Amino acid sequence: MNLQDYRVLSFDCYGTLIDWESGILTRIRPWLGDRGIHVSDREILLAYGRAEALQEAETPDAPYPQILRAVHDRLAGQWGVDPDTSLAAEFAGSVGTWAPFPDSPSALAALKLRYRLVILSNVDRASFARSEEQLGTRFDAVYTAEDVGYYKPDPRNFEYLLEAEEASGYDRGDILHVGQSLYHDHIPAAAAGLATCWIQRPSPAGEHGATRSPEGDAPVDYHFRSLAELAEAVERS
Repeated sequence: MNLQDYRVLSFDCYGTLIDWESGILTRIRPWLGDRGIHVSDREILLAYGRAEALQEAETPDAPYPQILRAVHDRLAGQWGVDPDTSLAAEFAGSVGTWAPFPDSPSALAALKLRYRLVILSNVDRASFARSEEQLGTRFDAVYTAEDVGYYKPDPRNFEYLLEAEEASGYDRGDILHVGQSLYHDHIPAAAAGLATCWIQRPSPAGEHGATRSPEGDAPVDYHFRSLAELAEAVERS
């Protein structure tokens, strides 16, 4: 299909629209450094990705701030430092302060002229509301792990998306799912029969960023290095 043939863009948010890796590193790096733990950004992000995936799988009904508190404790255990309750709470409440990628606000504004914009995110509604303000775009629908009761890559997230969008008058073929994580987004989205667009943001953690590497192939229909590239491709199409 031509990019302009889609009617809905469903977005992952953190890692795709919001620079979550910088947000994570801003909180975790000083905490470890103050305790004499000096590791690379790559090591921090990869450890975070593993810990988050395990925690979300173990406690799928926990709100995202609670996930972050538990991840903070897991990382403390990994590096042999005592958990810090106050720092864990600050980390849990920091999501709304994580900054957008520089191209996200303008690209979203351009894309909103042509598409219905939807969020499918592994966070809670309160955290996303603060991020939405930073992005400067009012999304047409927001679906979070708080609504679904499970975290991506659980396929029930994409079932929820499809059912909600069908109730709004859009079918599977109308939707292009846009995200950074092959593990969280592209594999389950493709399994649900959705077309996918990979926004491969650069990361010190390597090709997959602060997410788990996918198990098996992750076919994608479109591949760009930024959201601005996607918006430009839409204009060219």
